[in-house]
Amino acid sequence: MNATEHNPAPEAEATSRGPNLGNPQGGRDLHQQITDRILEAMEQARSTGRRLWDSQPSLPLNLATGKPYTGINTLILWAAGLKHAYASPYWLTYPQACTMGGQVRKGEHGELCVFYKPWETEEATDSGETETRKGAVLKSFRVFNLDQIDGMEPPAREERPVFVAIADAERILAASPAPIHLGGTQAFYHPSSDTIHLPERERFASAEAFYSVALHELTHSTGHSSRLDRTFGKRFGDDAYAMEELVAEMGSAFLNAELGLINATLEDHADYLASWLKVLRSDRKAILIAAAQAAKAQAFLKSLLPSGSQDAA
Repeated sequence: MNATEHNPAPEAEATSRGPNLGNPQGGRDLHQQITDRILEAMEQARSTGRRLWDSQPSLPLNLATGKPYTGINTLILWAAGLKHAYASPYWLTYPQACTMGGQVRKGEHGELCVFYKPWETEEATDSGETETRKGAVLKSFRVFNLDQIDGMEPPAREERPVFVAIADAERILAASPAPIHLGGTQAFYHPSSDTIHLPERERFASAEAFYSVALHELTHSTGHSSRLDRTFGKRFGDDAYAMEELVAEMGSAFLNAELGLINATLEDHADYLASWLKVLRSDRKAILIAAAQAAKAQAFLKSLLPSGSQDAA
């Protein structure tokens, strides 16, 4: 799937939920409330990482057997997928594709994979006894990505409810300081190109899940050198990356709270942050520093809103 530049959903088709950006609770008090709630929720967090959208399986899979490729074949197929921008993680040999009713398109080239075929032989020794010798010989085979095959569909994805845009959240995305591109299966902020990448809205488990992830990446973008120039130096050292993740997730939580979405997203915020507990355990003030930086990011993103929205905020 090619990434396309983000166009906010038309406001007429969007709904507005919660207290929007004019939350009457006040910035500092709200930040402390949300921070306290997240810390409490983190104690029960699953720490399994976020799976809020329909991402493709992370390992290359054989569509016919359902089994993942292993060893060097995993690396080979990962590299091929990146090189050719294949969206599908599924692969098939030519005979498998034909058996399943598919046809590899003319001109397509398969990827060479390998396996070791064991062999065993009986040989007579000088003493007249029989000795069993065992070994393995390297064999090769070619596979084609599902994107190269006509007449076949990938396994059905879980059905999602119709996406209903949230107007206040869309206004924040529309004012994003970095271009937003929708497409693919990953969510990330790319500092060198200063771009935000997100899966399509419809791939997410809910509208709240989409905005939660989108606001996380928007918060990352505020740390760019042309904006808040956010860096974590000697104090956190190797944990600087973890600190940035804390800031991004806290920023997302604060913005979700202002949008009235925190009850729908709190568990996911806590679950994601639990994976960065190492830095919190090593520095008890880390969560306070992250919350302060997240508040600055939140204020920066709100300052980019059109004047009418700023007045409401």
